[in-house]
Amino acid sequence: MQAPSRTELPLTSASSSGCGCCSTEASQTPQEITPGVEYSVEGLTCGGCKASVEKAVNAVEGVDAATVVLVPGGNSSLVVSGKATLAAIRDAVTSAGYSLTS
Repeated sequence: MQAPSRTELPLTSASSSGCGCCSTEASQTPQEITPGVEYSVEGLTCGGCKASVEKAVNAVEGVDAATVVLVPGGNSSLVVSGKATLAAIRDAVTSAGYSLTS
């Protein structure tokens, strides 16, 4: 029986730290940002963190769209459009395991 073929995934260079989704190169990918209110979020380190926050905030009643601009190891930006309250957005970010900074 022949083993299934494997897809080789690119690795980041030795000069960047972390996985491919949190390398410096990945964080500089242009992203479409929805106009709205911008918040600062701390604690995000990779694409999985970004996806968790976006999913939690997009589930909040009154949120039309939520997008995170990832800054691994720094303060990332969360841009939210819609009529959700700050308290509801803060609760969603906290429930995802992260926090808004002032």
